[in-house]
Amino acid sequence: MPQTADLIVENASVLTMDPDTPRAEAIAVKGDQIIAIADRDSIRDYKGPGTRVIDAQGGSVLPGFIEAHMHLFGGAAELDNLHLAGVHGFDALRDAIQGFAAKRPNARLLIGAGVDYAILPEPVTRQILDRIIPDRPFAMSASDHHTMWANTKALEQAGLLHGRQLGPGNEIVMGEDGLAAGELREGEAFGPILEHFGANRTRLGLTGREPEPYPSAEELAADRDLMHRGLQWCAKHGITSIQNMDGNLYQLELLAGLEEEGRLICRTKIPFHFKNFMTLDMLEKASRMAAAHNSEWLSSGMVKVFYDGVLDSWTAVMVDDYADRPGWRGEPLFSPQHFAEVAVEADRRGLQIAVHSIGDGAVRAVLDGYQAALKKNGRRDSRHRVEHIEVITPSDVPRFAELGVIASMQPPHPPGAMNFPLEPTISRIGPERWPLSYAWRTLKDAGARVVFASDWPVSPVDPILGIQAAVMRKPWAEGLPDQSFSLQESIAGYTVEGAYAEFMEDRKGRLKTGYLADIVVLSADIEATAPEALHTVRPVTTICGGKVTYQA
Repeated sequence: MPQTADLIVENASVLTMDPDTPRAEAIAVKGDQIIAIADRDSIRDYKGPGTRVIDAQGGSVLPGFIEAHMHLFGGAAELDNLHLAGVHGFDALRDAIQGFAAKRPNARLLIGAGVDYAILPEPVTRQILDRIIPDRPFAMSASDHHTMWANTKALEQAGLLHGRQLGPGNEIVMGEDGLAAGELREGEAFGPILEHFGANRTRLGLTGREPEPYPSAEELAADRDLMHRGLQWCAKHGITSIQNMDGNLYQLELLAGLEEEGRLICRTKIPFHFKNFMTLDMLEKASRMAAAHNSEWLSSGMVKVFYDGVLDSWTAVMVDDYADRPGWRGEPLFSPQHFAEVAVEADRRGLQIAVHSIGDGAVRAVLDGYQAALKKNGRRDSRHRVEHIEVITPSDVPRFAELGVIASMQPPHPPGAMNFPLEPTISRIGPERWPLSYAWRTLKDAGARVVFASDWPVSPVDPILGIQAAVMRKPWAEGLPDQSFSLQESIAGYTVEGAYAEFMEDRKGRLKTGYLADIVVLSADIEATAPEALHTVRPVTTICGGKVTYQA
């Protein structure tokens, strides 16, 4: 007689992602594990008087989505910001900002997010923003979060109006009048605004710092609630595991507090963020974080680094000049030698490394650093990662497989694929580099492990939108390689590959007996849905560790 299940999902089109048993009709769960996966009649034997039964009504049932690159704390905070994605033209921008401001009379700083670089036909300046909102501090960030535009009031109060000295790769764009023009490129340039107005705790994980002074009990509770709201947003989109891409001890403490309260509803991995001003002995903190948190629910053990910026603000690092800015290749945040030293030491400590590298120059330097670590420390199953890889050179493509490095890519990011317009990005890159831009298929065919994610809040967190973007991807011009993925490959990018990226492929990423009961039930059969209609398929139930974390 089989054991009695706590939970059964039946009447389903189960896509297990397990090559041994690719399909089934029902799943039985006990505790936090899958105890059986088979046809509907066989699973009925596991039903007892206390078994909860979920009828999938013929919808697809998949492994819970694994979000392999996101910013949980900042994304949660941004849910309340003014959302400007899709807004174009002065009138539309004015109406959106003024309407938002009217509803928030007491906000110290009004913040907009999701701004398209081409939101106005001319460059955004503080003077243009002053015409919309002169009397209250206002700032808005590009959807990639690498550029911010601020009005005079915000610049003045944050002490940026007259400019200031910044580290490499950061810039306060100055106007002809000798004052800040309003455009702030990279975190060091706009960080002082967020800090001055008390909106900075959520982004400390990007700066490698801890809150100073430590938050009061009231602030701590508010931050825990904010983090929980972010987790709920993820669970609503079928996500059961998160690999966060900014981190500090404070975020781990917030999540550990939620776990104690029974409110940690997604498994979360938090890295230590290493910045170019830190000394190598600071990696001891990363080792301590890894030792202190190493469970299936909350873990660390990763070092996150930014090597460059983004294409749209010319802060990504290129091998050759930008197509639309001769003589400029971007300024790296680390020298290749400095990054190699960091990689060697982090690797020696057994830590995984993930590096934001958008330009082909950054990608090459990071691969060189990983090669230096391999040479110095010997080969191990390190699964170091390169994040984004928006442009790559032909000679660097095979190095991912050779070095065992993961290619972490974001299907929503290629211009035209989802929410980003073609310009100015494709002109920055230039036609000669288009064949190897956002080259998922090229990398996969060369043997690289390719993992998918959203980079939320840069793009919507919804994995199904990402799957649709990957399946529907079209080349920018005739004769360019097709970089799209099949439906099965795209789903694997958000499940199987995500589990591999965190060394958990023997426990999750597939629906299999003995694996963790991390499951998402969809509103329709995803395989029977036309590619252009995939966005209509919705998660209706999310199960993490055998517990229902979201129910539509």
